[in-house]
Amino acid sequence: MALTNNILSIIPQRAPFIMIDALETCTPENASTSFTVRPDNIFIENGILQEAALVENIAQTAAAHMGYTCQQENKPVPVGFIGAVQNLVIHALPAVNDELHTEIVIKNQVFNATIIAGTIVLNGKPIAGCEMKIFIS
Repeated sequence: MALTNNILSIIPQRAPFIMIDALETCTPENASTSFTVRPDNIFIENGILQEAALVENIAQTAAAHMGYTCQQENKPVPVGFIGAVQNLVIHALPAVNDELHTEIVIKNQVFNATIIAGTIVLNGKPIAGCEMKIFIS
């Protein structure tokens, strides 16, 4: 059962740029989300979700982690910015109606910079992953 399906309350992104549907888990060290690829997604090309959407999916999972944590502490949801993407690996691109499960793990946090490792899984197999440096404004 999802912690929240009200994603708009915990991330700053808005339609048509939403790349997660529900926050499934959230601890101080990690978070996981789910996302069903829809045919009207702005990153769909010939029925396939493109690479940029996968990077954004990982970033939004990190944003959901931060937003949910802040919400639980009655703090405003901050805006974050991707500072760097490293070691990006994409094994496969998902198709319309595929359900993605994404997990981020916080590797390091110093001041307003957070380094996360993110992995996207489809049908039990990793299809993409990267390390990301995110700055919180």
